Amino acid sequence: MRILVTGASGLLGLNLALEAAKDHQVFGVVHRNSLRTQAFQVIQADLRPQAAPSAVERLIDQVQPDWVIHCAAQANVDACEADPALAEQLNSLLPEKLAQYVARGGARLLHVSTDAVFDGARGQYTESDEPNPLSVYARTKLEGERRVAAQDPSALIARVNLFGWSLGGQRSLAEFFFNHLSAGKRVMGFTDVYFCPLLVNDIARVFLEMLERGLQGLYHVVSNECLTKYAFGVRLAQAFNLDPSLIQPTSVQEAGLKAARSPRLTLRTEKLSAALGHPAPDTTSGIRRFYELYRQGYPQRLREMHTNP
Repeated sequence: MRILVTGASGLLGLNLALEAAKDHQVFGVVHRNSLRTQAFQVIQADLRPQAAPSAVERLIDQVQPDWVIHCAAQANVDACEADPALAEQLNSLLPEKLAQYVARGGARLLHVSTDAVFDGARGQYTESDEPNPLSVYARTKLEGERRVAAQDPSALIARVNLFGWSLGGQRSLAEFFFNHLSAGKRVMGFTDVYFCPLLVNDIARVFLEMLERGLQGLYHVVSNECLTKYAFGVRLAQAFNLDPSLIQPTSVQEAGLKAARSPRLTLRTEKLSAALGHPAPDTTSGIRRFYELYRQGYPQRLREMHTNP
């Protein structure tokens, strides 16, 4: 298959492109970050509708993909609060335009969304539960979901929460804990924020399986195991034989974050498990694989792909 991955220098996009390139021909779109790799073809493009109104059409015509996996987004929650217009461009309008042109060309689209579309008041959300986003990031991502579904009802929409190794080594919560604990620094771990994170490499394999099986519509692609961010940090510390006592149990209210966070983002994955015929991956095995990738030198190999100073 010819697979087009947007946001190919991001945490999810890069790992996804590398996983997919093992069995498919992959084209990875980057904006500011260039990449040095032989694993897939890198395309530099600004896809923002206001900046380059015809960029999406040119890209689809150039690549002629079978599948498009749209990972590009403004995922920095506080940056979205500071610049709502840019968040709307990247998280709402760009997905809509992609859905319009991907469907027109006969390709399949998988659009990546977020668990943050829910307010986290009760947790255990299914795909049929009504979202209630709390932040600019969450609102623009939900609007992106709705625009994609309106343009292409056959598109896949995946709500995710993820961790893994990134290009610069500072993009995921797992890297945050690893970097600080490795340096012997104390960090906060939220005891009142629950989530169901999946290793990006596991998400990549699930996405490819979903496309291979011809799935359509909305799915929760998260771990079938949920825990607090404090507990996640402790487990990661234990996997790397680091000191978990450096993690200070903290309420999210004490952190002084700019944007509101949803406290209980526990999502149900029965729909995904039924469609795939097996359970969704879990966080425990993901943390083990995160450690194994570290031992194999994977983070260093990613950093070597970074061509920017």
